Amino acid sequence: MDVQAPTPGPRDILVNVRAAGLNPVDFKIRQGKLRAILRSKPPFVLGNELAGDVIAIGNQVSRFRVGDRVFARVAKDRAGAFAEQACVDEDHAAHMPGILDYTTAAAVPLAGLTALQALRDELGVKPGQKVFISGGSGGVGTFAIQIAKWLGAHVTTTASKRGEALVRSVGCDEVVDYTTQDISSVKDRFDAGFDLIGGKTLDQMFGVMKPGTTIVSVAALPEPQTAIRDLGGRPALAAIFWLMSFNIRARARRAGVRYRYLFMHPSGGDLALLAELIEQGKLKVTIDRTYPLARIAEALEYVESGRVKGKVVVTIP
Repeated sequence: MDVQAPTPGPRDILVNVRAAGLNPVDFKIRQGKLRAILRSKPPFVLGNELAGDVIAIGNQVSRFRVGDRVFARVAKDRAGAFAEQACVDEDHAAHMPGILDYTTAAAVPLAGLTALQALRDELGVKPGQKVFISGGSGGVGTFAIQIAKWLGAHVTTTASKRGEALVRSVGCDEVVDYTTQDISSVKDRFDAGFDLIGGKTLDQMFGVMKPGTTIVSVAALPEPQTAIRDLGGRPALAAIFWLMSFNIRARARRAGVRYRYLFMHPSGGDLALLAELIEQGKLKVTIDRTYPLARIAEALEYVESGRVKGKVVVTIP
């Protein structure tokens, strides 16, 4: 539908959107599963990451000029990337890598930032450590494998036969075929775990971690620190998360493992680092499918199917 064009605030850049990446969070917002966390009121334009051209700037913007090619992870409570124009806080954007087109750049921000912040900040991955990443062939997973390798880790992931070639192409050292092999049968014990699947997979991961290590998840249930550290310090929400995650945290304690659920945060600085890694050839972007904006319902349906290898992007004329 046609709506009024957004107006940039003092610290905003107005972007003519050329492409927008799709993520599971998009259909979860549509389904109402994040109502306790994101207090958006309809009408609400979905879309959390984009690439495009700056066409206007607020009077306090200092890092960008009209005409700059940018990519961004839009603020959680703002969204708006699934449109011809979107406003973005300048601190949440970075200049696009010069070697990428808009479609490829739009696939980077949310998944790339999630992987970077989980592995570098939460897990503190160091050279020589063994890292287990579940679901390595997805959008976050393909970035996570490469970032873990950049940090110097030995990486094991789960994938089907269909996904094995992809995860090996981005640098994975060992692959567990989840269709025929149980994670608990893996002989290695790991220094860090990044869970992208949840459920039974997460339960099995507790059994292959070294005592005293941490698993960070973006697929299971939030725990109290999620509300305090990632969602603005909301005590009431922390209490709800304490109840929701009680069983998972109990299983983690029995295994001698710390459990942490992460909501990544937009960061122009971190995006600039990802852009540098892409320019240096250390980070590749995997695109599964592209759709025009007019077919975005079909694109979301494909993301929701769980069959995506890499990222799905919609392009905007």
